[in-house]
Amino acid sequence: MNAFAFRHLPELCGKIVPAEASRLRATDEVLASWDEQALALGLGTRWRCSDEWLEASRRALLSGLDRRQDLWIFAYGSLMWDPALHFTELRRARLSAYQRRFSYLTTIGRGNAEQAGLVLSLEAQPGHCEGLAFRIDASIAEQESRLFWRREMIVGGYQPRLLPLSTPQGELLALTLVSNPGHASHAGGLSLAQEAAIIRRAQGSHGTNRDYLEQLVDQLDRLGIVDGYVQQLFGLVTGPDFPLSAPGRSNYF
Repeated sequence: MNAFAFRHLPELCGKIVPAEASRLRATDEVLASWDEQALALGLGTRWRCSDEWLEASRRALLSGLDRRQDLWIFAYGSLMWDPALHFTELRRARLSAYQRRFSYLTTIGRGNAEQAGLVLSLEAQPGHCEGLAFRIDASIAEQESRLFWRREMIVGGYQPRLLPLSTPQGELLALTLVSNPGHASHAGGLSLAQEAAIIRRAQGSHGTNRDYLEQLVDQLDRLGIVDGYVQQLFGLVTGPDFPLSAPGRSNYF
């Protein structure tokens, strides 16, 4: 990985999974393995969006951009430590009017058919969300955005947007995935205690749901980002056991 890409955030050098080592880089081979996992779990052959839909969705958002310009992508969850992207610059970034929340159900990556897990989405709320912005060189933006789309839009559970970010190096426009309340994977009405109960129990092909939360906490700590919601949730997850029912099934990755 190019160390120059970390010039603004040297503390993250070695703390982000290189693209070539990521299990989430959705190449043809990786996508085929996900299809096999879905079949084994009984999700059938239509568990995900078609390749045609994914490409049409990607082009609908990005076709208006100048292909001579680099592409920026905003990271607020697992992309902060495992973007599965080749990037040339990394910045700390702030998005206004949204906050990160565990409001996306998954039954493969961090959950299973018996106990769906929860991963992060962005909910439109007063305040802001602090994360990272990755710059993708224009020469590879087409390829990288296609792989990114396969990973993140695999079941259409997010709404892709081009939103303005504030960074210490200046303002920029970035590809950002926000919540899709109309999608079956959306779980925006859970209490903090319900979220904690799910995260404690769920695990999937990419590991435990608790590990996902711990990786988030570690990366936020490295950056000195204070997120009160994440801190409260982490306290509940790592605190004494408590009985609480939680949603158990969802047919989404």
